Formats: sequence, structure tokens, C-alpha cells
Amino acid sequence: MSNHKNNLNTIRHTLAHVMALAVKEIWPDVKFGIGPVIDNGFYYDFSIDHKLSELDFPEIERKMTKIIESDLPVEHLYIPIEEAMKEAKVAGQKYKLELLEQIKKGERKALDEKDIAQEENGNISFYKIGHFSDLCKGPHVESTSDLKDSAFKLSHTAGAYWLGDEKNDQLQRIYAFAFESQNELEKHIQMLKEAKERDHKKLGKELDLFTFSEIVGKGLPLWTPKGSTIRRELERFIVDEEIRRGYLHVYTPDIAKLDLYKKSGHYPYYKESMYSPIQIDDEEFMLRPMTCPHHFELYLSKPHSYRDLPMRIAELAQLYRYEQSGELSGLQRVRSFCLADAHIICADEKQAISEVAGALDLIEFITKTLGLEQGKNYWYRLSLGDRNNSEKYYKDDSAWDTGEILLRELLNNRKAHFVEAQDEAAFYGPKIDIQMRNVNGKEDTAFTVQYDFCMPNRFNLNYIDNEGKEKRAFVVHRSSIGAIERIIAFLIEHYAGAFPLWLSPVQVSIIPISDKQLDFAQELHEKLINLGFRSELNSSNETLGKRIRESESQKIPYIAVIGDKEISADAIAIRKRGKGDLGQIKIEEFISQIKEEKDLKK
Repeated sequence: MSNHKNNLNTIRHTLAHVMALAVKEIWPDVKFGIGPVIDNGFYYDFSIDHKLSELDFPEIERKMTKIIESDLPVEHLYIPIEEAMKEAKVAGQKYKLELLEQIKKGERKALDEKDIAQEENGNISFYKIGHFSDLCKGPHVESTSDLKDSAFKLSHTAGAYWLGDEKNDQLQRIYAFAFESQNELEKHIQMLKEAKERDHKKLGKELDLFTFSEIVGKGLPLWTPKGSTIRRELERFIVDEEIRRGYLHVYTPDIAKLDLYKKSGHYPYYKESMYSPIQIDDEEFMLRPMTCPHHFELYLSKPHSYRDLPMRIAELAQLYRYEQSGELSGLQRVRSFCLADAHIICADEKQAISEVAGALDLIEFITKTLGLEQGKNYWYRLSLGDRNNSEKYYKDDSAWDTGEILLRELLNNRKAHFVEAQDEAAFYGPKIDIQMRNVNGKEDTAFTVQYDFCMPNRFNLNYIDNEGKEKRAFVVHRSSIGAIERIIAFLIEHYAGAFPLWLSPVQVSIIPISDKQLDFAQELHEKLINLGFRSELNSSNETLGKRIRESESQKIPYIAVIGDKEISADAIAIRKRGKGDLGQIKIEEFISQIKEEKDLKK
């Protein structure tokens, strides 16, 4: 083995180059994009006349195996940037030439985030395998034979715009899994199979929870009655809990004048993710992408004193953001979503940090209720700004320093495990993000708590202090349960569609054995409905076994089977999801049990 630290990233990095070489040997005229390491392997982008598909994978994999067995040296070279540009031009590698030109102009710091290249004294880092070389900062193994004990498998192809910009050429991307051993690879593939069964897009269709329509539009979900039930229960839960904690729930409009978002600063910062203005009566309006300026104007509708603060203004708000088509994914990333949003007007920094802590308490209560465990199902991320990027972030270095220190201290004092992420803050201040990962491994922000020292100045958010003087307020932004669409996607996958009783669209399926028991079953069905339970009467002409299987496939928590014996005993035969047949139980006892389970949100 090499003297390099031959870890997983090193293996994956080198395998990406091996795949590129294999593709070049099969299609010599290929143009290369980039090929970075990702969570479970790597990918590489190609421009090629041939339409790549999984049918090509066996040949590419054979070529890769042959290259590995050939024991080719992996050479690390530093080439003057002018020479590298000349070679790229001669070879017709226009994408590599573009990268080199951008690095030379200082427009890119050698693409560190993608592990593409590294510049040193005007020289660019390259790695060469056989007749293939690529700008790359490494590290790599010293010889392809160092990869012989590792394991890889090409996974799928996808279209990918060059450098992620849909205005650029669309390239063909090959994804691959890569691990240190065959056993690890097989474990990963098995995990993916299990994950596929939990995918919210698959289960959402099977359980009839939501759908999309091309004529309605991409990224605009349509909720079925069953999906609407889950959404409604979550909305009731969060609104009731927030009101108990002193939040004032309001309603504000889904549109506003463009001037409002110019005043807040959102328009220049988030213009690309906002829908185009709508012309109404010679004025420009926008579908709202956020609620904070609406809530600030509500606060400004009358004067406030220090006795009113903190003022917690909350709303279940429908928002609209223009996500790129390639980023849309089921309910996890949509163009219209409902956000459990709130903005807390505070008297000073001390009160603001106290409210951040209170928001985290609420989030931890919510996640516990939803069966999510900190460190396992979600984690904290302290998202920081960049003092040198005034185009992306509000310029106030001192305020940024203070805000980041305060949030870091808060997390440390709570003994909360967290990671720090540079350049992930909101434009108006640092934030604490609650991160989750879907079954396919993609990380998203589920909830967030943000410290804001910018908006109070933009909106003149003032109050009268105890001495009768006007003071500038502080603001905390927070989403307690995040976007309803996104959290439901996570919950579908977390529970594999088998929701706890309080969230289940149908809580009890009542199945009479025959028409003889139909009247009794109907009476029980109506009784449960009147008591606030979601009951379903399955009296179709199908066999008893098929009706039971249908209810089980819909992951209904309880199935109540009614025959003559049950009628005589004023009872039902209960089947519980995951536990099977529990035998006969008195109706009133059953109702008492499920009421307790529902109330406790088990």
C-alpha cells in the first residue's frame, strides 16, 4: 500500500480518476467535467456523443478492474497554469480550460469545495494515471494496484448542468458507490434497498397521501384526504403547543408589494429564488417567499413598550420559492410549502438569546413527540457568515462576531453536539439549523433558529423602554417544525409509513365478517367517529382475508374484526399493526386504550 493516508476518501478520489480513464478508453473523444467524492462514493461528469446508460456499466467496470490490476503509477504533478491551459486547449478539453481560466483570473479558489484542484505559486496540481491526467488536489493512492482490496459499483446516470448552472451545457453524470471492502459495499447496497422501501415518494403514492400534476405545475403538491389528515394533525399540534408557550398566531397575505421585499433586503439577496413580480394596478406584487417582513409590518401597526416584549408572532404561512427543476424532490423540496414560522421581537441581546434557547426547547419537545432522537435522527449545525462577502451578507462585522459567539456559547452551555458550517448563515445573521438526512442520504435543514441584527434597522423596529426612551429591538426568527411538507416527508421515511396512532390517517379499520354483522359494525364506526377517532368501515364483497390484507397494506394501526361471537359479547377481535391478532376485547375497553394512546401521542 502507499505511504499516503489511504482512507476512504483517498480510495474514492482515485477511483473517480480510474473511471474517467476507463470512459476515455471506450470513447476517446470524451470531454471531461469534474469528478468529486460524495458521501457514498463518487461521480464524474462527461460530455459525450454516446447516450450513457446502465447498459454501459459492465464494460466500464471491466475497464476499471483492468486498470486497477495493471498496477499503473498515480503521479502527482505541478504544472504551470499557462502550460496546463495550453494542453487543455490542444486536447479539446473545454471544460477543464474554463476551470483553469477562472482559477487564473482569481474567480475561483481552485474549487476547493469540490476537491478539484490546488494552486501553488502559479502551478496547478494534477494527478496522472496512464494517459489520463486531471487537475485535482488529491490525495490519491500511489498505484492503481492499491485499490485491489477496495470495492466499487456504478450506480446510475443523471443529467447535470456544467458547474450546476442551468444556463450551461448539460453533461452526463455517472454515479458510483465505493468502499474499502466488498463486504461494506454489499451492506450499503442492502441498506439502499431497504431505504427504497422507505422512500416517501414511493410510500406517498402507495398510501395515497399526496400527488403532483403536470398541469398544476412542478413542485406544487396536491394533498389527498389521507395526507391532509396528517398535515392537519401536525398543524393543530404545533399551533396549540406554540399558543401554550406564549406565541401570538396571526394571518398575513400570500402576496405583497415588491417594495416590501426591497425594504427587507430579501429581494436583492434572494431574487433568483423568488417568483417574478405580478403587475396589479400599475404596482408590482410578489408571491411571498418568507413572512418576516409581513410580521414586522404587523408589529409596526401600533407602538410597543418593553412590557410587550418579547413578542412572539407566529403563523402557519404558505410560501412560494422558485426552486430549480433539478432540485425538486417529492415533498422534500417543493415550490409551494407551509412553514411553521415565527418572529420574536426582543428588548436586548440577553432576551434574544433567552428566546433562542426557548425556541430550541420547543424544537426538542416537538422532535421527542415525533419520535426523533437528537444525534441519531437530527443534529445541530451552527451556520456562520463570511465577513469578506458583503454581497451575500449584511455588513456589520462586530454584530456578526457577537451573534456567532452568543449562539456558540448557548449550544455549549446546553451540552448540545453541533457542527459548524461556514457560509451557511442567513444574510441578516448567524443561525442554528436542525439538520436531517433522508433515506437516500441527502442532508436538509428541517428547522432553524436565527439571530437577526439587520432587520430591526431596516424596519425601525423600536420600543419604549422603562425610562420612556425609544430603543431598537432585536429579532429572533425560528421555524418550530419547519416546512410541513418537508417534515412529513421525513416522518413518512422515519416510520416507513406506519405512523403512530395520533397521526395515522385511518386509526381503526372495522371489518364485519359478513353482511349479518354490518349493522353492528356501522354503529361502532359511527361511535368511533363521534368520539373523535378516524374510523374506516371495510364492508366490501372481498374475502375476509383480502380485506384484512388491504388494511394491513395501508399500515392502519388497528383492525377490528366483527363476527357473531363478537356481537354476542359486545366485543371486537383486534389485530394490532406489528403485533398481529390480540384476540377479543370489550368495545369500551378498546376505546379506553386507544384514547390513552392517542392522547399521549404514542
